[in-house]
Amino acid sequence: MELREFGERVLLAESLELKLERVREPFTDAAPGEPLRVAEPGRPANLKFAARRAAPAMPHPNTFAEPRRRAIAHHVMANHELQALEVMAWVLLAFPEAPTEFRLGLARVMEDEQRHTRMHMERSAALGVEFGSQPVNCYIWKKAMEFTGVMDYLAGLPLTFEGRNLDHTVEFEGYFLAVDDAKSAAMMRAIHRDEIEHVRFGIEWLRKLKPAHLSDWEAWTQHLHWPLRPEKAVGDEFQEAARVAAGLDEEFIRRLKDAEQG
Repeated sequence: MELREFGERVLLAESLELKLERVREPFTDAAPGEPLRVAEPGRPANLKFAARRAAPAMPHPNTFAEPRRRAIAHHVMANHELQALEVMAWVLLAFPEAPTEFRLGLARVMEDEQRHTRMHMERSAALGVEFGSQPVNCYIWKKAMEFTGVMDYLAGLPLTFEGRNLDHTVEFEGYFLAVDDAKSAAMMRAIHRDEIEHVRFGIEWLRKLKPAHLSDWEAWTQHLHWPLRPEKAVGDEFQEAARVAAGLDEEFIRRLKDAEQG
């Protein structure tokens, strides 16, 4: 399948099933086309972005003994994963001049995001809340609309949002284990392993595209759009080993830890 076709399908389809349909043939990039930008992704009516503060907040982990609260947590995370998928599709279409190797790699990450969305959807439903039965927010999407190029994307999504998820996935694994929800905990551990590879993808491409005189940290922070900033890339339980596994250098990790403690 052409990457252009894949991007359009994920970004513009109003059918969730079509957005999440797995592509089984190899991707090609023979016709990237002209830049295409949209204000909002196509979505079914029950998943259109809600007004500010209308969507439920992430439930406090102290409430996770109640299955419905865990279901809402999975509902929120399903929407996070879906937004990330849609942002990646937007990047394919908005920046067709990006290197083909980057675009092919991004499509492989998108396949993970499709799977993560389905995982959270299915677990939410199993716990009693169908995906789309609650309002959903647009925070990740709105931040991405400030990206002016691939470097902004690398700084904002893989190295900030997914970087923070290196911590959140482990934190939520612990929250779910604390209430004997082994299935949800195993999901979070599996997603954690994927996020390591996604952060690796981000830092490797940052290094390929940044000016040679800039450090990884300097290139990253120069492409962050407020309110995204270093402390937004860390959670409550700093996973240093995961960041080493993702290929972040010593300076980057040290300064992230300083941002966490600041």
